[in-house]
Amino acid sequence: MSPAGTGASTIVAAAPSAPAVDSRMAPGGPGYRRMSFALFLAGVATFALLYSTQALLPLISGEFGVAASEASWTVAAATGGLALFVLPMSALSERFGRRTVMTASLAVAVTVGLLVPFAPSLTALVVLRAVQGAALAGLPAAATAYLAEEVTPKALVTAIGLFVAGNSVGGMSGRVITGWVAQEWGWRVAVGVIGAIAVACAVVFRALLPTPKHFATGSLRPRVLARTVRDHLSNPLLRRLYAIGALFMTVFGGVYTVIGYRLTEAPFGLPQGIVGSIFLVYLVGTVSASTAGRLVGRLGRRGALYAAGGTTATGLLLSLADSLPLVLLGLVLITGGFFAGHAVASSAVSKTATQGRAQASALYQSAYYIGSSAGSSVGAVAFHAGGWSGTVSVGLLAVLGVVTITVFGTRAARVAARREPVAA
Repeated sequence: MSPAGTGASTIVAAAPSAPAVDSRMAPGGPGYRRMSFALFLAGVATFALLYSTQALLPLISGEFGVAASEASWTVAAATGGLALFVLPMSALSERFGRRTVMTASLAVAVTVGLLVPFAPSLTALVVLRAVQGAALAGLPAAATAYLAEEVTPKALVTAIGLFVAGNSVGGMSGRVITGWVAQEWGWRVAVGVIGAIAVACAVVFRALLPTPKHFATGSLRPRVLARTVRDHLSNPLLRRLYAIGALFMTVFGGVYTVIGYRLTEAPFGLPQGIVGSIFLVYLVGTVSASTAGRLVGRLGRRGALYAAGGTTATGLLLSLADSLPLVLLGLVLITGGFFAGHAVASSAVSKTATQGRAQASALYQSAYYIGSSAGSSVGAVAFHAGGWSGTVSVGLLAVLGVVTITVFGTRAARVAARREPVAA
C-alpha cells in the first residue's frame, strides 16, 4: 500500500547531484588539437621573428662594419622591446580578450617583419627590431593565460610544453632557413623569407584558435593593475620562478648569439649555410619541452629544475672543446636543458597564480626576455673579451643561480611543511 493510502507522510529523497563537468579542453577532447596546433604555430612565428637575425650576425657585422657586440643589438632590441611591453599588453588582453590581443600582436609583428629587409642602416634595423619585439609582447603572456583558462589543470604543463615546443621549432627553422638563404642571396632576403613564413603562420593561427569560453573581462585601471602586479611580486614562489626563467634565458641567449661567430672562425671555419643547420639541435628542445609534464611527474618541479640545470651546465662544459662533435653535443644538452627548464618554470607560474594570470605570465615573460637581452649583450661582450670560454663562464654563472634559487625553494618548502599543524 502506498504511503498516501496508509496516512504516512511522503518523503521524497533528493537525487544525488551530478558531479560538475569540467568544460575546459583536454587531450582527446573537442577543440584541443585545433587549439594546440594554433598555438604551436603562434610559437613558431614568435621565435622565428624574434630571433631572425641571430644566425646572421656575422653577415650583418660584415655589411655594416661593426663588431659582434654591436650587431648583437639586433637581437637584444627585439627581446628588450618584448620584455618592456609584455606587461601592458597582458593588461590589454584582460580587457579585450586573449585571442584578440594575440591576433593583433602577430599582425603588427609580421608587417614589421616584411619591412626589416629594407633597413638602410644598423640603427634603423635595431629600431625596427625593437618595434617588432614590442608587437610580439602581446603573444606569450596572453597565450599562457589562455591555456590556464581554457585547458584542464592536468593537461596544462603538456599544453604549455607544446606552445614552448613551437618556440623551439620556430627558432630552429628560422635559423636554418636564414643560414642557407643568406649563403646564396644575403641576409636581407633571408629575413624577408622568415617574414613571409610568419605571415602564413599568423593566418592559420587565427583561423584555428577556438573562441575562449572561460575568459572573464578584467579592468584596465592602473591602480588595479598595480595591485595585481604587487601581489604577484610579493609571492616568494613566483619571484623565484621569474628569476629562474631569466637565468635560463641568459644562458640560451648568450650561447646562440655568439655560436655563429665561433663556428665561422678558426678552428672550424664553417660556411654560413652549415652554421645555420647547426640550429637543427632545436629539435631536442621541441622534445624536451613537450615532455616536461612527464619529467615533473617523475621528479617533481624542483627535481625537474635540478635536472634541467645540470644538463645545461654539462653542455656548456662540453662546448669548450675544439672538437665539432663535442661542441654539437654540448649544444644539444644546452638546448634540451633550457627548454625543459623553461617549460617547467612557465607552467608553474600559471598554476601558482589563481588570479591575474595574464599579469603573472607577463612578469615571467618580462623576466625571461630581460634574461635573453642580457645574455645576448653580455655573452657577446664576454666573447669579444675572452673568446668562447668567456661566454661559457657567463652561462655557468647563470646556471649556478638557477640551482641556488631552487635549493633555497626546496628548503623554504620544507620549513613551511614543518610549520603546518598536524591534523588531530
